[in-house]
Amino acid sequence: MDPQPYPSFRNASFSGIFGVAQKDITPPAGIYSRNWGASEFDIAEGIHRPLMLTSLTIQATQKEKPVLIVAADLGWWKNAEDERYVRGEILKALALEAERLMFCLSHTHAGPGLCTDDAAKEGGALIAPYLQTVISQTVLAINEALSSAKSGVLTWEYGTCNLASNRDLPQPEQNRFLVGFNAEKIADDTLLVGRVTDDQGKILATLTNYACHPTTLAWDNRLISPDFIGAMRELVETETQAPSLFLQGASGDLSPAEQYSGDGKLADRYGRQLGYAVLATLESMLSPKSVLTYQRAVESGAPLAVWREEVGGVSNVFKINMIEIEYPLKPMPSLAELEAEWAKCDDRVLKERLWRKRCIRKVVGDGNTAVMPVWIWQLGDSLLVGQCNEAYSQFQMDVRAAFPSHAVAVMNVVNGSIGYLPPAAFYAEDMYAVWQTPFDKGSSEMLTERVLSQARLMISENNEH
Repeated sequence: MDPQPYPSFRNASFSGIFGVAQKDITPPAGIYSRNWGASEFDIAEGIHRPLMLTSLTIQATQKEKPVLIVAADLGWWKNAEDERYVRGEILKALALEAERLMFCLSHTHAGPGLCTDDAAKEGGALIAPYLQTVISQTVLAINEALSSAKSGVLTWEYGTCNLASNRDLPQPEQNRFLVGFNAEKIADDTLLVGRVTDDQGKILATLTNYACHPTTLAWDNRLISPDFIGAMRELVETETQAPSLFLQGASGDLSPAEQYSGDGKLADRYGRQLGYAVLATLESMLSPKSVLTYQRAVESGAPLAVWREEVGGVSNVFKINMIEIEYPLKPMPSLAELEAEWAKCDDRVLKERLWRKRCIRKVVGDGNTAVMPVWIWQLGDSLLVGQCNEAYSQFQMDVRAAFPSHAVAVMNVVNGSIGYLPPAAFYAEDMYAVWQTPFDKGSSEMLTERVLSQARLMISENNEH
């Protein structure tokens, strides 16, 4: 047979064993949920949409231990001890190593508080019992997913969605940046969609990796909500009849243009906007285990190239790694100094800012550096990169550009949450991402360099074998 004159095309994919399960983790009304300094109330009064937790288990073979992706409609961890406890209990219950779990938060800003240090605040007594519920529901979901796991294919495709906009807005008269819509700067609109199908082609689950802060609902909102993720999930799950996982991308500088609202209808509209983009991307995918190959030329009014979909091979490369990066810290007050300043402060907004700074200092300690883990998994033709901080979108753009032959999912707020990682050029500016983060100039670039180096090593080792 003559060799193909043109290379065939296929979606990035991975052949393995998959299990999926979903649980409702909606907290009780009345739980402490003050996520905004400008908020004049501390507790949630009701529910806009339920909060969900979805578990996807992945194995190369039945004999191998799984890796776990847990996608939860939760905001962020203020206290590293709480996050370590929750994740540690999950790993202990499942007898798994730390490198095998990515617990991914959607980063909704309309969820319950997750910090047990807030126990003395109104509604704070409900936080610790709620975290126990999250643990038990996660373990239950993972065990259900493992018990129903079946062979199949994870297929990826890139799409676009213009929901996200740049949110670093210069305010020249104050010589600072506001956190809000900047129409002058182009935002990364990349959407990555994953589809898990069984051997009969039935969809078992979908994954949406998109970078956009869920900050539609803000200080005027009094309801627990997944923000735009809720309506997105409803639309996609209704169409596919399968659970959907949302994986928050590198959204440090991205959010909807109109935000900070109390209107749940706005969040739902954004969710449908993203949901339709996900469905359009799903429709553009080839069938599982398929490639598009050149067939022949047909002479018509124009010389026509005929391509057809055919059965093709699927990679089952399965490689996991967890690396550690030692970031430099900015000069900042000690934990004791921040606690003393907080105790003396009477301003409600400033007191909340100080409390958050105190929580960050408690996480990183009083030293000059802090060691942070990063998870890198290779599943066939895809790379999954999860890290706990709020990286800017340049990070995901750089990683994807370095691996054009792979589908690259980049995730913020994975297995913890501490601070922003803005590019070094911003450190001369008066902006929230710079004064919020404990990490010093160059930390973002350090993350990119280490991830690229490790991912290249993983891929080159596979090519050698």
